[in-house]
Amino acid sequence: MPDTRIVSVIVPCRNERDHIEAFCRSVAAQQVPEGWTLEVWVADGMSDDDTRERLSAWCAQDARFHMIDNPGRIVSCGLNRCIEASGGEFIVRLDVHTVYADDYIAQCLAVWQATGADNVGGPWRAQGESGPAAVVQRAVAAAFQSRLVAGGALSRDLAYNGEVDTVYLGAWPRCTFERFDGFDENLVRNQDDEHNLRIHKGGGRIWQSASIRSTYFPRASKLDVFRQYRQYGYWKPFVMMKHGQAAALRHLIPGLFVAVLLGLLLLTLIGVPTILYAPLPAGLREVLVVVVTACASLALLQGWLYGTAVLLISWRIAREQGRDLLWHLPDVIAAYHFGYGIGSIRGWWDAVVRRRPDPAFGHLTR
Repeated sequence: MPDTRIVSVIVPCRNERDHIEAFCRSVAAQQVPEGWTLEVWVADGMSDDDTRERLSAWCAQDARFHMIDNPGRIVSCGLNRCIEASGGEFIVRLDVHTVYADDYIAQCLAVWQATGADNVGGPWRAQGESGPAAVVQRAVAAAFQSRLVAGGALSRDLAYNGEVDTVYLGAWPRCTFERFDGFDENLVRNQDDEHNLRIHKGGGRIWQSASIRSTYFPRASKLDVFRQYRQYGYWKPFVMMKHGQAAALRHLIPGLFVAVLLGLLLLTLIGVPTILYAPLPAGLREVLVVVVTACASLALLQGWLYGTAVLLISWRIAREQGRDLLWHLPDVIAAYHFGYGIGSIRGWWDAVVRRRPDPAFGHLTR
């Protein structure tokens, strides 16, 4: 009908053979308000499994769905290709590994119309699969949701309604991209944070509503969590350098913590053999003994305090989410913090000293 308005769903994906059909079914079942019609654009990052074939078959049976190529393979490139191809007045980003309430798109539209915000979205709710085999994924989700682990990020607060710095996924009137441009294709991660920062600096508003409901299924292995957050930590300094703006404290703490701990351990490891084997004057040797002893003591104290805090946080989360998680939570929490911290240190080195990103951190982690 000529008076029908279009809402465009944009989806980046790559190698999602086991999930793409269920995702398409969930999007097809979305309740779109009267007067609106749905179109779905999926940018495939040149998948080398069976994703493209399955997605093509779905598009052939549902004319609302369209597949386009994403030669850049990363999320930011895929999002931009979808935005360019779409024709909707309102644009909603979805992720293949997330399950959405039937009224997810309708609520995005309602919140946008009520607030006039430049970007709207719901809280980031993580959940593991059910059953004993998924206990690690459940631990990953429980730690992800904890404010004590996440540093108080409002995007993890399931009940929060109001303005925020960034929001999960996002939904925008098209004019937002006309005003603030698309996503930075130089960023493998944090492209959404950078885009939201651009909106804020340009005087725009981002709004989170608890009525926009979805459930995200995180990584199911501790090593995958470590790799994911190392990549998140790596790309954050490039965002800060681009805009000349300091990060929130929660973004800086993991890198500072890991840098101090590694520095103390390195000084200890260098100092001990120097004291034992180097021909030093007696006075200098005594000073060095004091310094090395202090470094070793501080490293042990820092490690003990962190370990104690992690155990207490793990116990609190397990008491609320299930005692079977307790054996996995300390490792999961450490994977979050050390992954992000190590990535941040390397990211600052490449952003400040090398002035360019390492291509090794451009590989996708999912």
